Amino acid sequence: MFEKATRLKLRFDSTKGALTVEQLWDLPLQSKSGFDLDTVAKEVNKDLKSVTEESFVETRTNPRKGELELKLEIVKHIIKTKQDENAAAQTAAARREERKRLEAILATKQAQELEGLDVAEIQRRLDALG
Repeated sequence: MFEKATRLKLRFDSTKGALTVEQLWDLPLQSKSGFDLDTVAKEVNKDLKSVTEESFVETRTNPRKGELELKLEIVKHIIKTKQDENAAAQTAAARREERKRLEAILATKQAQELEGLDVAEIQRRLDALG
């Protein structure tokens, strides 16, 4: 799909001009400015719908239809990949946070355990350390 896009030199319309496939990867999924993947996908989908409008008289298909379908598939693929990456990053962040909390609790429990030792046991451990 990406090889075909680069061979065709596909460009995607955006609020800031035409974008290459490579530049799509730099866009956010959504933004307030409208310079995002969601807006690009909506524009391609709108164009695709306009060329696939059925005619009851003409039976030939619009030559742009294949190109627009390819464009839409590319944008959808990039959106899906970015969504998956975001979900993985959120999961990793949650795991890091959980690990940090557990390590803090473990340190507290270990300190409590040491504080619970009697004087003779503390003296014996100190003597063993030198």
